[in-house]
Amino acid sequence: MTTTNSRPDAAVQGTLASGLGHPSRGREFRDQAARIVMWAAFFLAVIPLVWILFTVVSKGFHLLLESQWWTNSQRGITSRRAGGGAVHAIQGTLIQAAATAAIAVPIAVMTAIYLVEYGRGRFAKAVSFMVDILTGIPSIVAALFIYALWVTTFGFQRVGFAVVLALVLLMIPTVVRSTEEMLKLVPNELREASYALGVPKWKTIVKVVLPTAFSGIVTGILLGLARVMGETAPLLILGPYTKSIATDLFGGLMPTLPTMINQDRNELAQAAAAERVWAAALTLILLVLVLNIAGRVVARFGSVKK
Repeated sequence: MTTTNSRPDAAVQGTLASGLGHPSRGREFRDQAARIVMWAAFFLAVIPLVWILFTVVSKGFHLLLESQWWTNSQRGITSRRAGGGAVHAIQGTLIQAAATAAIAVPIAVMTAIYLVEYGRGRFAKAVSFMVDILTGIPSIVAALFIYALWVTTFGFQRVGFAVVLALVLLMIPTVVRSTEEMLKLVPNELREASYALGVPKWKTIVKVVLPTAFSGIVTGILLGLARVMGETAPLLILGPYTKSIATDLFGGLMPTLPTMINQDRNELAQAAAAERVWAAALTLILLVLVLNIAGRVVARFGSVKK
């Protein structure tokens, strides 16, 4: 009767140990290298951001501490004269943002509902493809398209509402994609339970799906607003600037923070005008920051329930 030795000799053990060890050391090396590259890229990206924010804050916060900046307009203020405020531009920016949201949000949300709940076949693919195309369109292309349609084709004047139409084209794809993702996160079990109770599909969407994903939809809307509020090209092409308060979207002149910055940009040689440019830029940054923070808060405390 013969017996076999189940233990490999020392040479075989060493070979196995070395063979298993090398891949582990290689993975650790690649992991450390990837970490170093990631942190280096992060710091390279942060450096210009911190420099820009420091420059804007250091040169623009002085006017923001004065009450007249938030209560007065620039009416009667020349490039050599200090003073005035940005209330006219802040109001114009908020009015255009509200009008843009009023048009873009219903269209975008209904488009997302169609793509997620009903979208089948060639038409749904065409709609999704068009949303992808709109996502990649530069703001100046949207502005030129509205200019060609609104001014050249129909013969209307350059007014604030034309700016709103261009901003709608930029906001719709952002809200559509964010709403799509939130609707997809709603568990199918909720839909099936509603169908089992005999609830129609449209009522299931209205009473079950949308309330469940409501916080995520609101977050996408706020982030889309934050994006369009900082756009400049549609305002320069379609929205004439005025230093007075103007709240009529069809009245011709419409002041906004980006156009206020551009208006005083040609007078930077004057210290008073330069200070207003930095203050207007900082005000716009703060408005966009508030919207982004609001979107993050809603996303944090109102995630999709499962």
